[in-house]
Order: sequence, then C-alpha cells, then structure tokens
Amino acid sequence: MTMPRPPLPGSRRQAGVALLEVLVAILLFSFGILGLIGLQARAISYSTDAEDRNRAAMLANEIATTMWLNNSLTVPADTLASWQLKVANATGGGLTGGVGTVTPDPVDHSADILITWKAPNRTAAGDSQLSTKVIIP
Repeated sequence: MTMPRPPLPGSRRQAGVALLEVLVAILLFSFGILGLIGLQARAISYSTDAEDRNRAAMLANEIATTMWLNNSLTVPADTLASWQLKVANATGGGLTGGVGTVTPDPVDHSADILITWKAPNRTAAGDSQLSTKVIIP
C-alpha cells in the first residue's frame, strides 16, 4: 500500500485561485458588453434625432420653395393648411406632434418658418424645433 504524499509547501494557499481569476475575467467582460449596449442605444437615439431634424428641414424647404415660386412672403391659405397637415402627419412623412408656422415680416422682406415636434425617444421636457428664415428680394 502506498502512503499519501504530504502536500507541497504553499500548494494549499493556491487552491481556488484559477476559479477566482475566471470569475473576475467574466465580470470585466460583462462590464464591457454593458458599455457596448449603452453606446448602441445612444447611437440609435442620435440617429432618430438626426432623421427627425432632416425631415423638419425638408418640410421647411418645401414651404420656402412655395414662397420663392410665388415670389411672395404669404402662402395661400389652402397651401399653408395642407402643409401644416403634412407636418403633423407622422406616418405620412411628417413629425410626431409636429406643428408648422410661417410668420411673414414685410419690413425685412422675410418670413420665419418654425417647426416644432415631440421626439418620441426624448423624455426631457420641451419639444424639438427647427427655425429658418426665408428672404424674398
């Protein structure tokens, strides 16, 4: 019969260290993955905001083009009403909670176009807005 060998000096203190190292590595990896998920969520939010702002700029350009083509600061009431409906129609190329206003200023030969909307992914108070000025010589 063989006798069990006595443990080597220091080997008792090393028991379980590999398991602890693996657990720490998994923890660090998990933090990295959580950081990437947060970055992805923020990127999607910025992309949605940029898309809304681009849509608002295109809508403002549409009414500004109408003013330029008519060579007038005022827009016919039916044209303005249909444009405002388009701004408010989120499913038809408009914005969520969109409101469009045109304020002519005959003194400066200009008109201010203001479009406001509620960004669906923004929880902070206040609406997003785009303001532009059109000058008709």
